[in-house]
Amino acid sequence: MGFRSALFASRYDSATRHMEETELGRRRAALLAGLTGDVLDVGAGTGANLPYFPPSCTVTAVEPDPHMRRRLEEKVASGAAGAAVSVSDGSAEALPAADGTIDAVVFTLVLCTVPDQPAALAETRRVLKPGGRLLFLEHVRGIGRHAKAQNLLRPLWSFAAQGCQINRDTPAAIAAAGFAVDLQEQFSLDPAWLPVNPFVVGTGTVT
Repeated sequence: MGFRSALFASRYDSATRHMEETELGRRRAALLAGLTGDVLDVGAGTGANLPYFPPSCTVTAVEPDPHMRRRLEEKVASGAAGAAVSVSDGSAEALPAADGTIDAVVFTLVLCTVPDQPAALAETRRVLKPGGRLLFLEHVRGIGRHAKAQNLLRPLWSFAAQGCQINRDTPAAIAAAGFAVDLQEQFSLDPAWLPVNPFVVGTGTVT
């Protein structure tokens, strides 16, 4: 497991570079623009969000995987972040913050992989201030034949991609956790048959 995790982390940035440059980077920038106050970047990985955080916020980047976290720490140390960032080894199911103290919680390509999605969303609700926001950019379950294909591919995909579940209806889960969901965009990467399609961008507000 450790070898597979280390290999996945070592290849992650190169494997995702094209879609970050063509599709995801600008959407991360738009999602994170205007953030203020205390922010948790949950499942921060190797630090794809770092350049897009505005200096008006203070970020705790939460990453439980030691191989991902080492690369994240290197980027923070190199000055890659646009805001003040500290790194935590916490998890989505046990966030490093007291009740009602966080202005925004960010999930980007994370809620597909967290082992216990309802627990992660309950933790998010716990740490957010009244009116605080959950910001998300995630790939989710498709419809029709695409969804059936995702169901069939899920076990193999999960094994190859460190637990990633390609058939989760994440917006519905966020709503079920008690957030008012504003789904701002749905899009797909080319080619459309990719198992990770479609992607969604949006926010959930504590009600």
